[in-house]
Amino acid sequence: MKAVITTEYGPPDVLELQEVEKPIPKDNEVLIKIHATTVTAGDCEMRSLDLPLGYQLMLRMGFGIRGPRNKIPGTEVAGEIEAVGQDVKQFKVGDQVFGSAGIGFGANAEYICLPEEPGEMEGGVAIKPANMTYEEAATVPFGGRDSLHFLRLGDIQSGQKILINGAGGSIGTFAIQLAKYYGAEVTAVDSTAKLDMLRSIGADHVVDYTQEDFTESGEVYDVIFDVVGKISFSRSEKSIKPDGTYLLANPVSQMLQALWTRMTSSNKVVMQAASGTIGDLVFLRELIEEGKLRTVIDRTYPLEQIVEAHRYVEKGGKLGNVVITVAHNNKT
Repeated sequence: MKAVITTEYGPPDVLELQEVEKPIPKDNEVLIKIHATTVTAGDCEMRSLDLPLGYQLMLRMGFGIRGPRNKIPGTEVAGEIEAVGQDVKQFKVGDQVFGSAGIGFGANAEYICLPEEPGEMEGGVAIKPANMTYEEAATVPFGGRDSLHFLRLGDIQSGQKILINGAGGSIGTFAIQLAKYYGAEVTAVDSTAKLDMLRSIGADHVVDYTQEDFTESGEVYDVIFDVVGKISFSRSEKSIKPDGTYLLANPVSQMLQALWTRMTSSNKVVMQAASGTIGDLVFLRELIEEGKLRTVIDRTYPLEQIVEAHRYVEKGGKLGNVVITVAHNNKT
């Protein structure tokens, strides 16, 4: 099969499309013929390791010193089950599914094997939403589950006010819609080009960070969800209620500020790593099929243009998601 291989840590050019051995499902696994996958900002960070030294060393210890041990990148998948292991009970050949490859990666390929009942950080799959294409469904397992994870930890309640910083990406676009589902009043912060899109998916208010600073508006929020790790805690202190909650999806640059805030204020700071469940996928599927949640796709690239896709995502500024399509040319 064809698969994207990460030869070493570095720029997008370290990615190569190669022929590798097609996986065989274990007794508890399903073999998925992938039709769509994605490239996220997180995928670019794991490929480049362009991170503070401490985090870089930690990731090298966990994922490979000189280069990633798991050579095939990508976490999100949507496709069709081609084979099942003998112990699999919930899926059958031909089922259309979506899910996550988890910490093992491997989604940027023609095929992947995933467990029916995953352990923590192992990924997993569910039947895909009936009203979504493969391309649309592939965007849900990361952005949808991560936003759901943080909003639940933030205990979002009807009538609360939430500000989402970096609202126009993979996580933020789902977070807006989920916060509205829970009954919150949503202020979305991002760049000029994304404002119309943010309004179209339900944001009550939008802030163009290139033109204004939300901390100067006088508005006060129950929850501030910083998706991109850019908020200054000292500047935003006047914009969050006493006992309010900060949700940090990407706290690499904010760790010391976050710990200090925990120690010196009554605010709650949540920076727990997200690990979604199959139940989360099912919950999101139900919302999608009820018409309460949709995805935003900026661009679509074929698997053969994975380098170009990484270059585009790495520049920043994508609207929602970047999808990779996988053409099989009628191969088995």
